[in-house]
Amino acid sequence: MALSGDAEKAAPQFEEVERQHPYSDLAVRAQIMAAWSFYQDNNYPRAVASLERFIELNPADEMVEYAYYLKALSYYEQIVDVERDAEMTLLALNAFEDLLLRYPDSTYGRDARLKADLARSHLAGKEMAVGRFYIERRHYAAALRRFERVVREYQTSNQVPEALYRMVEAYLAIGLIDEASRVGSVAVYNYPESFWTSELLALAEDPERSLPKGIFQRTVDTVASLFDVE
Repeated sequence: MALSGDAEKAAPQFEEVERQHPYSDLAVRAQIMAAWSFYQDNNYPRAVASLERFIELNPADEMVEYAYYLKALSYYEQIVDVERDAEMTLLALNAFEDLLLRYPDSTYGRDARLKADLARSHLAGKEMAVGRFYIERRHYAAALRRFERVVREYQTSNQVPEALYRMVEAYLAIGLIDEASRVGSVAVYNYPESFWTSELLALAEDPERSLPKGIFQRTVDTVASLFDVE
């Protein structure tokens, strides 16, 4: 049966094939094609439900790997901007990681890893946005928790260098010089080419300048010694 270009109408037709031939190979293919049709029609909840049913009913079928991939894509396509709820991003990340765990040499592995990395970066970006919100309002402890989570849980994301910078910013603001020095040294060692590390080094070399938004300013001797800058 061809789709004839109309995914919305195709899904019920595939479901009808399954009803008429419930124990045939054609029914198995109809299940996965119905799920694909829902996905194509942007009906992601129906697609996910169909895919989960397919996986449950056909755990040994050769199309199960694809079903896991399409399920992850269904979540991924629902990711919205970083300022909004991150539930779908987390679901997508978990689904891609599940696929890669079950099928480490998956045909879809390259794309799954790429999208998983993007999902991690998205989640880290959400934490960063909240952390910056707190630091702008001088809620430093709350900000630090967000930045620490980025460093701890999203180590491979591109948000880590800024998270380390913001941690130094917050520690200096509350007078924890040793902690600021420790985090600054980690940033310099692990991310020597990062813009955010250059900002830290610029601060150490020019300690009279203020941190962003005028949060904190240190004496020459204190700041110059933060990151072992000679």
